[in-house]
Amino acid sequence: MMKSMMRLAGAAALCLLAGTVLADELTVYTALEADLLPIYKKSFEEKNPGTTIRWVRDSTGIITAKLLAEKDNPQADVVLGTAATSLQLLDTEGLLAPYAPKGIEKIDVRFLDNEKPPAWVGTNAWAAALCVNTTEMKKRNLPVPASWADLTKPEYKGLIVMPNPASSGTGFLDVSSWLQMFGEEKGWAFMNALHQNIATYTHSGSKPCTLAASGEYPIGISFEFRAARLINQGAPLVAVIPAEGIGWDMEASGIIKGTGNEAGAKALLDWAVSDDAMKIYAKYYAILANPAMEEKIPNIPADLKDKLIKNDFAWAASHRAAILEEWQRRFDSKSEAKK
Repeated sequence: MMKSMMRLAGAAALCLLAGTVLADELTVYTALEADLLPIYKKSFEEKNPGTTIRWVRDSTGIITAKLLAEKDNPQADVVLGTAATSLQLLDTEGLLAPYAPKGIEKIDVRFLDNEKPPAWVGTNAWAAALCVNTTEMKKRNLPVPASWADLTKPEYKGLIVMPNPASSGTGFLDVSSWLQMFGEEKGWAFMNALHQNIATYTHSGSKPCTLAASGEYPIGISFEFRAARLINQGAPLVAVIPAEGIGWDMEASGIIKGTGNEAGAKALLDWAVSDDAMKIYAKYYAILANPAMEEKIPNIPADLKDKLIKNDFAWAASHRAAILEEWQRRFDSKSEAKK
């Protein structure tokens, strides 16, 4: 009888322990592409049995605003795969807990916050690109645009869609890069001219490319990863890298200060910069924080790296609020309705 009771007690203890392990859940806020989340989750959880990820996914602007609104009562453990400009803002607001993940010595210093240990770390980069539907352009007897300036030509009126910078990290990198490339006065003048040809501003950075692939709007201002992926799936698109140069940003990650699962949060950042994770990124992204792991991506233009502007992330982060306020005052009338 006593042995039976001991066996039952032991079994109960094991169940309780198992329940504790299974309950080791990380709440991760992210702006990563939705179709990549199951791949990342599977890889991390296989390397860290007993720790699970619960994703909270939205566009960069919305994730950033949510984290700022929860500053006094954080709900996330980690912010993963969100624009570096947003991570810099979160750090300025005191939301991030500095941490140097294992393997950080392999990471290009341009992908690291300047603090030691860093408040955030980048893993891969994405860059602006035009998704142009060649079939639809032929139907209209129109040339494929080769530059940002081309997009202001009257023949493209109503044929262009781009992301709203208030909700999309891709949209914000476009606007902030135009202001850096052209200067403030000429940058806003360019956007005024572009606005005349815009059909709508979407709340997602990938949606303009998806709309171009379907032919609903022939030209989408988006990013190179989505263009290449749709082309590889058979869409009648060409990815164009505008001649003047392109803005870019990083998928950056950091630990939320005050997390109740510090060990799990650190494990996720360790995984994010690991060779295993880099091998996954290399299938989709041409530019990695660990350049030794880069691979050639089909249908990403070979001159992509040559066209990256010298992006001042600190300037973009510190001027974010003012840029968005001015952009919304001028152009928000064409934004798609919020869900």
